[in-house]
Amino acid sequence: MPLTSEPDIRRVVSDETTQLIKLSENPLLVLVVEDDPLVRERLAALVTSAGFIAHTAHSAAQAIYAFSEEFFSIVIMDRMLGDVDGIQLSQQIRDLPLPGYVYMIVLTAMDSSEQIVAGLNAGADDYVSKRVTDGELIARLRAASRIVTLEQALRDTIADRSRAAATDVLTGGHNRRYFAKHMARELKRAQRFQSTLSLLLLDIDHFKQVNDRHGHAAGDEILKQFSNRIRYSLPRDYDWSARLGGEEFVVVLPQTDLAGARVVAERLRKAVEETPFQISQAELSITVSVGMSALTTLDADIEPSAQALLDQADHYLYRSKIAGRNRVSCPPGRND
Repeated sequence: MPLTSEPDIRRVVSDETTQLIKLSENPLLVLVVEDDPLVRERLAALVTSAGFIAHTAHSAAQAIYAFSEEFFSIVIMDRMLGDVDGIQLSQQIRDLPLPGYVYMIVLTAMDSSEQIVAGLNAGADDYVSKRVTDGELIARLRAASRIVTLEQALRDTIADRSRAAATDVLTGGHNRRYFAKHMARELKRAQRFQSTLSLLLLDIDHFKQVNDRHGHAAGDEILKQFSNRIRYSLPRDYDWSARLGGEEFVVVLPQTDLAGARVVAERLRKAVEETPFQISQAELSITVSVGMSALTTLDADIEPSAQALLDQADHYLYRSKIAGRNRVSCPPGRND
């Protein structure tokens, strides 16, 4: 049935077509953008009967607003939406910061070969005549569904691999690669907004003795518990930690001056010292030494960088070690 003919909401999809549609466990959201209420209602019914979740908008402005509330994997839009061209709307949607790809189907009575080519070149994924039948439009929806599903699967795979590459295999926390990438961002943000940034370098005291006396399995368990204890002791959501290697961990404290970082460092030191670690149904007392650094404490002739902050924190970590361990050492600074 052509879209321009009189709608019949009670029978928008034939029994034969319905049998061809396999409902997804997670049906995609489809936005129907059409200024004609009868056509809009009929398209929504067709989309719903085909196993998708249909939302509607009667204008380009309403469509853009809808995307601020939900993400739609597929959009079916009229070529002419009052004063707005559907191709212009597709470009506006493309410019939105969306979490996935949006498949655009443009419906139009302007269906000459030249107009179809122009529509596709302008950004539409599919350019369909309003004389299209129900079965053909459903087939195009299913094709669109396969494309966006595959695109999302690829996006998820890439994200999973990226997370795996930045995850410490033993502890499940962040690793050195994550630190290098995200510390560069933290530095840029701090410099751009002229905000403070501090770093803590933590090293488990006498960790080699743990491995020698209790075995590497016990040592691994200590590292896992130590990593969790650090993460759960951080005061804010945007504070974060990473394992650099062995028994050495780093804590990054954005928007934190040296005095505030020292408070956090002492909290972490006490969280490790005051509660024994559980290994093989036994308890083991562990302590940690901490070295600190901050952007405000770097020498004026040193360019701020992740390595510069690590070097300074490592220097003060060494001071903690030679002073007897289980302590926090920090550079002098305006906030000390």
